[in-house]
Amino acid sequence: MARSHSRPSSPEPSASSLKRIKISHPTQDPSSAFASGILESPNVSNLHKSYAESQPFHYAVVGKLFQDELLKKVKDECLEELSFTEKETDIYKVNQTGDLASLNYLDSSQLSLFPNLLKLRDALYSPQFRNFLRSVTGCGPLSGIKQDMSVNSYTKGCHLLNHDDVIGTRRVSYILYMPLPHYQLWQKDWGGALELYPTAPGLGGNPEPEPVPLKSIPPSWNQFIFFEVQPGKSFHSVEEVVVGSGGEDGRERLSISGWFHAAQEGEDCYEPAELSEVKSSREQLTNTQTDFKLYQLPNCPADEPPLPDAELSEEHLTFLTEFINPAYLQMRTMKSLASRFVEESSLELHSFLVSSLAEALEPRLKELDAQDGLGPDRGGKVPPHCAGVDAPVPDVVSPQEVVTFNTPSALSEALSAKRLVPPSPVLSAPPPAPRLPSDWSLKGPPHKWRYCTLLPPSPSAPAVSITPISAHPNPSEILRKLQDELFPSQAFRAWLSIVSHLLPLRHFVEARRFRPGLDYTLATSEENEARLDVVLGLTPEVRDGLGEEDKGHSGRKRSGYRQPIPRGWSAAEWGGWECYMAPHNEEDDPAVYRAGTYKKSDALQNGSKKEKEKSGAANGHSHGHNKVDTNGASSSSAATNRVNGANGHRHTSPLTTVNNASSSNGNAQHKRSSKSPPSSPGANGVDDPNAADDGMQIDNDRKEDSEDEEDDSTLLTVQPGFNRLLLVLRDERVMRFVKYVSAAAEGSRWDVCAEFEVGMVQEENEDGEGEGHE
Repeated sequence: MARSHSRPSSPEPSASSLKRIKISHPTQDPSSAFASGILESPNVSNLHKSYAESQPFHYAVVGKLFQDELLKKVKDECLEELSFTEKETDIYKVNQTGDLASLNYLDSSQLSLFPNLLKLRDALYSPQFRNFLRSVTGCGPLSGIKQDMSVNSYTKGCHLLNHDDVIGTRRVSYILYMPLPHYQLWQKDWGGALELYPTAPGLGGNPEPEPVPLKSIPPSWNQFIFFEVQPGKSFHSVEEVVVGSGGEDGRERLSISGWFHAAQEGEDCYEPAELSEVKSSREQLTNTQTDFKLYQLPNCPADEPPLPDAELSEEHLTFLTEFINPAYLQMRTMKSLASRFVEESSLELHSFLVSSLAEALEPRLKELDAQDGLGPDRGGKVPPHCAGVDAPVPDVVSPQEVVTFNTPSALSEALSAKRLVPPSPVLSAPPPAPRLPSDWSLKGPPHKWRYCTLLPPSPSAPAVSITPISAHPNPSEILRKLQDELFPSQAFRAWLSIVSHLLPLRHFVEARRFRPGLDYTLATSEENEARLDVVLGLTPEVRDGLGEEDKGHSGRKRSGYRQPIPRGWSAAEWGGWECYMAPHNEEDDPAVYRAGTYKKSDALQNGSKKEKEKSGAANGHSHGHNKVDTNGASSSSAATNRVNGANGHRHTSPLTTVNNASSSNGNAQHKRSSKSPPSSPGANGVDDPNAADDGMQIDNDRKEDSEDEEDDSTLLTVQPGFNRLLLVLRDERVMRFVKYVSAAAEGSRWDVCAEFEVGMVQEENEDGEGEGHE
């Protein structure tokens, strides 16, 4: 599945189309479109030297590429005549047009709308400019017939996570910036910087990106950045943009970006592509391994897991009562949960921790975020990469460092023409606020995931026992108790066996912190075996907003009462949701841009079934009835609304690993089409009659897309919440990710996440043979 901002390959033009194109666009010298001196030898030589010396991988920055008046007209044509579609997946959120190569197939009246955009595109892919790129980078022959470019608008909340761009025949990546408004210098704290990552040897010897970028390059008007696409080297990302919401002030990170492909068969200097021994970031996503641990069984030579029909021992109950709401420890309740889990393959249990522990933990997590500069006082800005952990701060390339050599400085022109105040000489990140040594470290590599995990306790630190657990002043230590004592325990293993009707064999547990503006996981899957996911959500709740005064049945406003309006996590505004996707079709083109549209109203329906979106070929928003839409139609096969394909678990014996459950059928289109949040405790949860007074809540309204939604492969989406336990039986090849947490979030997303390798018990029939039970 595609992991970079890829789009459908350009269609091969027909003979009649080529004839019409030649008539409409005769070959011209493109040099008049470029800024003075760009294609001349001294500039090429200097750029080549700068390119060869650049770090962390080879790249070049041209401060001013095109004639300024031409670029202004291109900007106007893009905004006035093109239609943008909001697209969002695990790796990006962006407003994008379709591939501009499709402009070739417009009729003459439509083509007349884009004279300047066509001039710019033809100049970019002209032989002269392709030779310029080859001379600077030293790459091989570039194609003139395979054009791959689009216009991208990054407004508030848009981002693109770490990847290396390696797909198909791509050879050179490029970005031409047109940030708006064009007369205003783009400020670093608005976000949107291009981040470049160093690498280190990783799994299997493959180079992997470090968690923190080495270079950060803010956008500027008419700036052009390019680099050769190389597996294991060209890792980069786009920092979240934190301004420009709803056109509040006209600020947006507008750009034209795409790729130059290797020369295609039939072109001069065509060379068959050689297979690289280094895996691309997309390929490495399929090569993930879980470091499972065996259960500790003192004085017991054989590991015999507890059976689902066994009751909890008094010893287990005593231990679990320190952590878990007693409502969930009643045998009748556990059997009821097991029946539901066998039927639905997932559960979400509200108010899971005992109240004293939950009440102590939530405010302390908020305090820790505030201490680390990750709380609401940050004002929605992207925090430094070192926030909450000890990590280096990336170098920031200022406009003065951009090498244009013998060309006029774009910055100087902008300053003189608009009388703007120049930026400070060095746009460095602000120093982090003083803080105590952190208990957290960064976990990468970022082309798979980036989040914080607990550091192991220092061997030299004195052992301190604080009881009860809720009395510990450090929330990190409370999380460590959950991570190291509750989840790996034999008692919790027995509880899981009863509730899931599965046999936990091995486990992997970690407390996780996803910082706003920085952290996420990308979609990965287990190719051969099913897994039991158990996630204790510990993200502090935020207060809902207040709407207009509510009206009673009489229609009169009730004085002093305002209807709450969901916001933040519950309104799906801040990301951080846990998402399960159907397996992708192996026959799908990996270069297809898998994306979908999303309406905010979907997130406000509290778990109701999503009304199937009726859209045209654009599959997105139209910014005007007469605008040209270059997006193609998208379709997919029906997706099941189960997280796994097993309709009930087989009781098997002897003990076997779950590895043969049927997979859910789904489309490879990796998108988020719905984000209805789970209900808050006490809202739409189902109360167990035996435990209503104990605060037990079973979320019966998690969003599961209906089976007839052919445009969606989303199986399950769960919003962050506090004190909620999620259990999911994840079938083999089902993809799972935690969406990037937006900088707009007022704090971190916290959880304790466990993954269990599980087995099943087989019942014997009257003939003595094993028989699966549905």
